[in-house]
Amino acid sequence: MPDPIRVLTSRVALFDADDVDTDQIFPAQFLKVTERKGLSKYLFYRWRYDEAGNPLGSFILDVEGFRDSKILLTGRNFGIGSSRENAVWALTEFGIRCVISSSFGDIFYNNASKNGLLCVRLGDDAADAMRNSVREGKLVVSVDLEKQTISYPGNQFAFEIEPHIKERLLRGADDIAFTINNYEEEIRGYEARMPKYMLPFRP
Repeated sequence: MPDPIRVLTSRVALFDADDVDTDQIFPAQFLKVTERKGLSKYLFYRWRYDEAGNPLGSFILDVEGFRDSKILLTGRNFGIGSSRENAVWALTEFGIRCVISSSFGDIFYNNASKNGLLCVRLGDDAADAMRNSVREGKLVVSVDLEKQTISYPGNQFAFEIEPHIKERLLRGADDIAFTINNYEEEIRGYEARMPKYMLPFRP
């Protein structure tokens, strides 16, 4: 299960591009990789490596001072396109726990919530102000999920998040844990009505 998120404080890595789709986040040629471990190597592959597979070193997440960033600030419409969950897995395996944008692809947003990745939607004005602050220097930001605020020197922004997603991320719950935590009584009631030979094995 993913680690719970309450307050994230980190230097922000700015990836200032709009309409980044899931194929750009995690290219299709690497979908044959079935294990999550090591997927971070393929994250933003076309920006991070040349045609021979040699690292370029110029992408923001490969630059000294930003390699350990937990917060990624992006342009508009991040994660649009196909439904590949590998894009979220690669981000979290790299160490990213929060992506901030003014808008996200719907499927990416839902996949993120199930895998411990907080997607924060800011209004265009707030997102632009934050990008400008990052361009001016190495900005350290605190994202408080419980209070639903983003703060850094001189600014604080509130953000909205769906209650069930907030609960899931605060608990660090995957789909199975979320279902058991919220529907255990209904599950046991259903099992009580089932013939014994149909019940799941419980050691």
